[in-house]
Amino acid sequence: MKPLICWAPHHVAALIMGAFSFPGSVPALTLEEALSLAEQQAPSLVAQAASLQAARSAAIPAGELPDPKLKLGLQNVPIEGDTRWRLGEEAMTMQMVGVMQEVPNRAKRQARVEAAQAGVALAGVQQTMERLSVRQATAEAWIARFAVEQKLSLFKQLYGENKLFSKAVQARIAGGRGQIADGVLPKQEAALLAEQEDELLRNQAVARADLRRWVGASAGQPLTGDWPRWHADVEHYQNNLNSHPTLLAFDPMTREAEARIRQAVAEKTPDWSWGVDYLRRGREYGDMVNLSVSFDLPVFAGSRQDPKIAAERARLAQVEAQRQDTLRMHDQQLTTDLAEYQRLTRVLDRLEQTLQPLAEQKVELAMADYRSGKGELTAVIDARRQLVETRLRRIDTSRDLALSNARLHFAFGDTRP
Repeated sequence: MKPLICWAPHHVAALIMGAFSFPGSVPALTLEEALSLAEQQAPSLVAQAASLQAARSAAIPAGELPDPKLKLGLQNVPIEGDTRWRLGEEAMTMQMVGVMQEVPNRAKRQARVEAAQAGVALAGVQQTMERLSVRQATAEAWIARFAVEQKLSLFKQLYGENKLFSKAVQARIAGGRGQIADGVLPKQEAALLAEQEDELLRNQAVARADLRRWVGASAGQPLTGDWPRWHADVEHYQNNLNSHPTLLAFDPMTREAEARIRQAVAEKTPDWSWGVDYLRRGREYGDMVNLSVSFDLPVFAGSRQDPKIAAERARLAQVEAQRQDTLRMHDQQLTTDLAEYQRLTRVLDRLEQTLQPLAEQKVELAMADYRSGKGELTAVIDARRQLVETRLRRIDTSRDLALSNARLHFAFGDTRP
């Protein structure tokens, strides 16, 4: 299913206006562009493509007969008497050249073909798994950097508010209604903001390096867009549970294990081989030809073939048990991730609709009390600190919600090959 990223109309309009307003500016990097670049550049995807090609090439000779063997030799060479070491003096001495071809039984060759085809299918699934893993990691890196830059943008606003706050305090002191020591508090607030900004700048460098791992030099571009939102359909995710990328790998693994069982069972059917030899004798004697056919004799199946069959059947049982274990694990993961996504949605709604408006109102009321002489400046500082924390928490929650949405989407939504 193709990801659905929803953008608010005012953000789209702002983006279009920005593009026309700054024609010489560095192009911005959207999430979709980052995902596309990652699919084109990720070395791990190149490695998986090579693995798939290797599996396809290895499958070509799987059902072919072994290479024929060339036989060269001397037969019945005398080592005693007057004719010793002479090749043309004895009627039984012959120079031999021949060809031998081994022919594994048809069931064994067919089982090898099926195992090779299952290996190709498994390599294809692993390529899909890696592609989705790269897309998810890229989305998470983009979201993490977007969150840091949202906070840095907020700090520009906070510094502006701090300057206005400082002017208000200085005006009150100049009017004789405030204490001189109050003039220090806005400066302390600005210094604390600078400390937080320093940490954010460090986080921005780390986030940019993380994104560069997936998109290369394009990570240096500014980001544009809004928090990504993929369609979170609980019923769709539950229906896609069996299509989880890691579960898709068990189908070819099962087919390969079953082919290995058939190959082990085929060991009980004799292989055979044929050969043709040309035997050249001395000038006085006629040349000869040998024709031969040989068969394997699997007469000790109890100690040879049967243990191999049991081992392959045990491996098949292992694959089936691992599939059930993985299915249960992802069922639990889906339930947990959905619950977390729903919790974060409620938290963000509460922050946007209740907590942040109340924090803004508290600052206004505390400032009004301070200007009227009814309140202390420390109350204003405390209210402003709570507002800053609420704004930062809103960005953190938006980030966590987007990350939760991404985990659900790439694990249970975007499972196309």
